[in-house]
Amino acid sequence: MSLSKNHLKLITSLRQKKYRQKHKMFVVEGVKVVKEFLNSSFELYQLFSVDSTFDEFANVVPISEQELKKISNLTSPNKVLALFKIPELYESKDSGLILALDAINDPGNLGTIIRLCDWFGVEKIVCSKDTVDCFNAKVVQASMGSLTRVSLSYVNLSTYLKETNVPIYTADMDGENVYTNKLPKKAVLVMGNEANGVSDEISSFSNYTLTIPRFGKIQKTESLNVATATAILLSEFRR
Repeated sequence: MSLSKNHLKLITSLRQKKYRQKHKMFVVEGVKVVKEFLNSSFELYQLFSVDSTFDEFANVVPISEQELKKISNLTSPNKVLALFKIPELYESKDSGLILALDAINDPGNLGTIIRLCDWFGVEKIVCSKDTVDCFNAKVVQASMGSLTRVSLSYVNLSTYLKETNVPIYTADMDGENVYTNKLPKKAVLVMGNEANGVSDEISSFSNYTLTIPRFGKIQKTESLNVATATAILLSEFRR
């Protein structure tokens, strides 16, 4: 078996969300990340590899370096590309600290945030429906395998926050200093859109607002990148 026109058409189509939803599949690239998914509960559909690393799998398609370049989303493709099936999304039970995302648009930011949640032991992320798709190839790549250990669900965020029974904290430039607050173990932390922050509608459900104070003498930096801010806030919740 080799790379066919149908393979090429399918893989390139999965760059668009509508085709990922239609085929219920997504792309994973690179030896390390592919191995993470193979060792998880995600179901493999097809592997495309330039060497014998993955020959133990029955559904592996040997391909050349040139063929890998044709199907890869990466500037420097790394030996293997795999198609995995998108699992049925399920509502996991709320426990401990939960991260809620309000309209995060950048795939790199979402992937980094997923990786941060894995690092800080946050098992659940609740996303507004206009947050970028977690199976976008750039999100998958930036998460570096953490997507296999962190549960994401896409919901009506207003309804979710209205019904939650734990305190809700939102990140806000005008909030209270995070370093002087005693933070609970059980809470929802809401992070907002890269350009606009947390929307007024979502902010209306907040019990507390938090900010990361600036210490620079020249106070010209507008704000922190949302993934950087998430790292600092999660660290404070876990401290």
